Amino acid sequence: MAGGFARLLWPLGILAGARGLLFPWVPVFIGIGIAIWFALPFEPGLIFYTATAAIGFAALLTYRLGPELGHPLAVIVLCLTAGMLAAGYRAHAVHAPMLEFRYYGPVQGRIVEIDRSQSDALRITLDQVVLLDVPPDRTPLKVRISLHGDAFLPDPGQVVLLTAHLSAPEGPAEPGGFDFRRMAYFEQLGAMGYTSSPVVLWAEAAPGTQRINRLRTRLAAAMMAAMPGDAGAFAAGAMTGDRSGISQDTVQALRDSNLAHLLAISGMNMAFITGFVFMLVRYGAALIPPFALRINSKKLAAVVAFAVALFYLQLSGANVATTRAFLMVVVMLGAVLLDRRGLTMRSVALAGVVLLLAEPESLGEPGFQLSFAATVVLIAGFEALDRQVLRERLPRWLMPVFTMVLTSVLAGMATAPYAAATFNRFTDYGLLANLLTVPSMSILMAAGAMAALLAPFGLAAPAYWLMEASSRWILFVAHWVAGLDGSVTPIIAPGPLVIPMITLAGAWAILWRGPWRFAAAAPMALAFGLWGLTTRPDLLISSDGALAGLMTPAGRALSAPRGAGFAAESWLQDDGDFTTQPDAATRPGFDGPKTARRFQLGDWRGVVLAGKAAPQAATAACAAFDLVILPASLLPPDPPPQGCVLIDRAFLARSGSLAASVQGNEITLTPARWAQRIWMGRKPVLERRRFAKP
Repeated sequence: MAGGFARLLWPLGILAGARGLLFPWVPVFIGIGIAIWFALPFEPGLIFYTATAAIGFAALLTYRLGPELGHPLAVIVLCLTAGMLAAGYRAHAVHAPMLEFRYYGPVQGRIVEIDRSQSDALRITLDQVVLLDVPPDRTPLKVRISLHGDAFLPDPGQVVLLTAHLSAPEGPAEPGGFDFRRMAYFEQLGAMGYTSSPVVLWAEAAPGTQRINRLRTRLAAAMMAAMPGDAGAFAAGAMTGDRSGISQDTVQALRDSNLAHLLAISGMNMAFITGFVFMLVRYGAALIPPFALRINSKKLAAVVAFAVALFYLQLSGANVATTRAFLMVVVMLGAVLLDRRGLTMRSVALAGVVLLLAEPESLGEPGFQLSFAATVVLIAGFEALDRQVLRERLPRWLMPVFTMVLTSVLAGMATAPYAAATFNRFTDYGLLANLLTVPSMSILMAAGAMAALLAPFGLAAPAYWLMEASSRWILFVAHWVAGLDGSVTPIIAPGPLVIPMITLAGAWAILWRGPWRFAAAAPMALAFGLWGLTTRPDLLISSDGALAGLMTPAGRALSAPRGAGFAAESWLQDDGDFTTQPDAATRPGFDGPKTARRFQLGDWRGVVLAGKAAPQAATAACAAFDLVILPASLLPPDPPPQGCVLIDRAFLARSGSLAASVQGNEITLTPARWAQRIWMGRKPVLERRRFAKP
C-alpha cells in the first residue's frame, strides 16, 4: 500500500526536487486557470467563485504535507484558482451595455481613437455616447464608426455629431471561430457601424482632456508632414502607434512579408528606443569627466530610460505587446539599479503574471501569444548557446551578424504556429525580409528619438531624413517580398486542441530541466499531426442567414458574391483559401436565381432564399427542399411550414452562425452561440441539434 501511494506522489517528488526553478511555471498554470474559465459552458455565479476561493485557500493546507510534496501542489492549485478568479473579476469589472437592437439615427460622442477599417475607411471610436431615445443605462460606453461620407479630419477629444447605422458586435463567424463580440466586451465597445453622412463638429476638445491621444495625433501629423506618403505614415505608426495614415495595401504587404510586427510597438520597438536612450545618456555622461566621476552614469541612464519607456507606453496606447515589453524593460532596468542580471526567464514570467492577472482576456489575443512566445524562445536559445558558441567559437566581429540571424530564426520559429493559426498564412520568405529590415528598423527608432530631442530647436530635419530613408527601405522590402512567387502559403485553421498542445509542450521543453524535457516531442508531434488532419465544416451559414458556404472539391462555394462580408472572409481564410468572395461565388455548388440558390449536401437538398418575397416563398420551398435557409422571419400569422428543416431569423437569433454536417439520413447543426456567457448579454442560445431527413 505504501509503495503504491509513493508511486502516485512520484510526480510531486520530481516537482519538489526542482524547487527554485519553478517560478516560470506560475504564469503557465495561471493561464490554464484562465483558459478553463473561458471554456466553461455556463456563466459562473457566486457559488462557483466561493467554491474556487475555498479550494485556493484549502491548497495552503497542503503545506502540512511537508515541503517535499505540499509546496508544489499548493502552488499549482493556487495558480489555477487565481487564474479563474482573475478572469471572473475582470469580466464583471468591465461590464458595460451592448446595443440590443439595430440603430439608425443621430450619434453624439467624444473621439478617443482614430484608425482605419479593413475597407481602408477612416474610423473613429467615441465615448460619452448619446443615442436618440436610448436610455443612458442601455447606451454603450464606446462605439466605433467607419466614415464613408465627406472628408473629415478628426482630432482626439473633439465632440462630434453624425447620423450612423449601429449594431452590436457580432459573435463568431462559425462555431469555434474568433469571437469578436467577446473581444469587444472586454474593450467596453458596445456597438459598431458606419456613416455615409457628413460629420458635424459639435465642440472642440476640452482643455486638459485626451492629452496623450492628442499628443499622439500631433506627433504623427508632424512626422507625416515632414515625410509625406507611406514612408511617413509607417514611421509615425512605428513611433507613436497612430496607424490611421497607413493604406490597407501597405498593411497587407507587411503581413505577407512577415513584417507586420514592426508596427505592433512590441518588444523590438521598446527595446530599440529604450536601448538607444540608455546608451545616449550613459556614454553622453561619460564625455563629461567631472560629472561621470561623481555620478553612476549606468544607473542614471537606467532611470532616464525608464522614464522614456513609461512615456512611450502611454503614447503607444498600452496594448498587450507593448505592456509586456514595458514590464520586461522595468525588470531589466531595475536589475541594473540593483546590480543584478535582468534578462532571464524569471523576468518574463513576472511580466506574464502581471499581465494575466490584470487582463486575463489577453491570453487568447495574438499580441500576447506572439510576443511571449518570441521572448521565451529567444531567452532560452541564447542561454543554451551562451557558453558553447557565443563565448568560445565565434570571433567578435561576427557576433552582431550571428546575433541578428539567430534572433530572426528563433523568433520566427517561436511565432510561426501562432501566426499561422491567427492569420491562416505562412510567410515563406519572412526570415529574409526580417534580416533585410531589422537594421533599418533600429536606425528608424534611434532617429525618431533624436527627432523628438531636436524638434523643439528646429534641428530635426537630418533625423527625419534618416527615418524616411529607413521607412522607404522597409516598405520596399515588404512589397518586394510580398510580390515574390510563393511568398505566402495558406494555412487551414487548427482545431481547438492544437495551439494549447503546442503551447504546453513548448513550455515543458523550455522550462523543464533534465532529460524529461524531451518528452515534449510526442505531444508536439501529435499537435501538428492533428493540425494536418483538420477538416472543415461541410456547410456554414452566416448569423443573418444571408450567406451560406458549401465545401466542394474546388474549395468553398458561396451562395452570393456580396453580403455578410466578414463571415465570407473568415470562412475562406480558415479554409486556407485566399479566394475573394466574388470568385468563391462563381464556384460550382450553388445554382438557380439569386433569390433561391439551390445546393446539395449529401442526400439533402437545400436552398438559400433571398429578397423581399423570401418569407412568402418559404412554404413552397419546404415542399421542394429538405433544408431551407431564410434570412428573415416568417410573416405572422403564417404557421411554420412542414416537410423541411427551416433555418430562419428566429432560429439564427438563438444559434448565431451555424455549421452543418450530414451523416446518412441525419443533419447535425452546430451553433456558434451555445453557452450563455456574460459578454452575450441576454441573447438566447441553442444546443447542437440533429434532424432526420423529412
